Amino acid sequence: MSAYQIVSPLAQSPEMPKSDDGAPVFPEPWAAEAFAMTVHLHERGLFAWSEWAERLSAELHKPGRAPDGSDYFDCWVAALSGLLVAKGIADADVIADLQRSWQRAAEATPHGKPIVLENDPQR
Repeated sequence: MSAYQIVSPLAQSPEMPKSDDGAPVFPEPWAAEAFAMTVHLHERGLFAWSEWAERLSAELHKPGRAPDGSDYFDCWVAALSGLLVAKGIADADVIADLQRSWQRAAEATPHGKPIVLENDPQR
């Protein structure tokens, strides 16, 4: 079996958007990066599969989800952030500050240009 054919258990996550051939589908590049980061951290042993599944499931079952599932990767990022904070790997305030900084950078970036953190006018 080739490395391409070996599927991470994270790719089997419930509700993950998939193509007709079963491969994960990402609505935006950031979602693919969040997925890859999660796979990498799991493979490095920072958290067990069961821990990840529990966190993601909790996020996916919170009230107020988008009926069409378009917020799936927002839940993914929230689950990953919460897990890393709970394990003492990341700081919740730092994560929140970075989220706000990325949002300001996105709003300050001209259409068609790459969004980079340096575009945050408050940075």
